[in-house]
Amino acid sequence: MKDKRILYVSSEVIPYLPETEISSMSFEAPRMVNKNSGQIRIFMPRYGNINERRHQLHEVIRLSGMNLVINDMDMPLIIKVASIPKERMQVYFIDNEEYFKRKATFTDEDGKLYPDNDERAIFFAKGVKKLNWAPDIIHVHGWLASLLPLYLRQYYKSEPLFENSKIVTSVYDTGFEGRLDPGMKSKVAFDGIEGTPLDELEEADYNSIMRVAIDYSDAVIVGSEQIPSELEDYLKKSNIPVLNFHNKEEFSEAYLDFYTNKVL
Repeated sequence: MKDKRILYVSSEVIPYLPETEISSMSFEAPRMVNKNSGQIRIFMPRYGNINERRHQLHEVIRLSGMNLVINDMDMPLIIKVASIPKERMQVYFIDNEEYFKRKATFTDEDGKLYPDNDERAIFFAKGVKKLNWAPDIIHVHGWLASLLPLYLRQYYKSEPLFENSKIVTSVYDTGFEGRLDPGMKSKVAFDGIEGTPLDELEEADYNSIMRVAIDYSDAVIVGSEQIPSELEDYLKKSNIPVLNFHNKEEFSEAYLDFYTNKVL
């Protein structure tokens, strides 16, 4: 992996959020690449329950101060950065008061999905370009980040920054119950995206969103010992490389081999 650039785009990363399968692998995988002489960046939302003072986040002025258009609305973009202690790894945070200031990640205090989670996912996907970093691999973790493969291949298809980037998506069993906003399809269509993805997003449940992510990825990693059977069957029919599940105690060699021999 010497000098290869890998961008990890994740909805959750430790130590900024509690340990889950997603947050743990979104830390362990870049740390492994870092130790094998690769270059990494991590990109995640700056949720309101992340303590900025404790983790020493600070705004990156050169990357902030612009708007992203979401469903014909201008939404201010702020990008912050922090370093994970002792690991020499930088984490970039996308922030917007309307979408991410609330003191929770995906659901309210009653466990109900935030009604604007679809717009938060679109904002997150469109914001990746603002890092202005050209990776060899973009590795996506978590459903809030799962629109990124679609946006990279359609919305950013003429963007030189990503023309040589390969997309890897990790599929987990950590999804959500129910559906996102019924208007999600039209909001994605507003960005000039068309075709089959819009049909899939008519439902906008966890499985349909992940199917879209798989369709626009170059390779997939199974991130959980068990994933929804519907997605398991979908992967069997796909024509892209798939790496089966490896736990965090034994994943390193498998991931390095997969990145090097199946993705790049």
